[in-house]
Amino acid sequence: MIQMSRRQFLKVTGSTVAGSSLALLGFAPTEALAEVRQYKLARTTETRNTCPYCSVGCGILMYGLGDGAKNATSSIIHIEGDADHPVNRGTLCPKGASLIDFIHSPSRLLAPEYRAPGSSEWKKISWDDALDRISRLMKEDRDANFIEKSEDGKTVNRWVSTAMLAASAASNEVGYLTHKTVRSMGMLAFDNQARV
Repeated sequence: MIQMSRRQFLKVTGSTVAGSSLALLGFAPTEALAEVRQYKLARTTETRNTCPYCSVGCGILMYGLGDGAKNATSSIIHIEGDADHPVNRGTLCPKGASLIDFIHSPSRLLAPEYRAPGSSEWKKISWDDALDRISRLMKEDRDANFIEKSEDGKTVNRWVSTAMLAASAASNEVGYLTHKTVRSMGMLAFDNQARV
């Protein structure tokens, strides 16, 4: 004798009645289940990158649709952890797993913005204007605060009033080039967020 609670009995009989009713209405799941689904990443381009969020530096794989034609815009449709990456070995934290939402967010900034001193509004500026402003301010600060010789007369060529923090999404090669550039200007305070 089968021991069955009232709830289990209602579940079994309800699913049997529903299944037989669908069969009487002409629903035949065998044809629908026989179709071979196309793999969703079959026509995509795979790109390796580093997660931009924290200083762990997890590797990610981004899959984008778009053939690179002149008037075609590509779109990232899937992001997953890179199983070959030594840091995360294919796993992602909740923030990294939600990168697709970050990329397609309507509130994502796509251009630099500038807020003048005393103003309460941000205005969009071009990348050229942003880079020109940054380089001009860096040069002004370096010219004003560069230390060529120490108190005892030794040549030190130091710039101690500005610091550099490199991004976590930078690779080792980009970090190396950034380090060389920053050190060539005499800047002492330099760090990389991820150190990957």
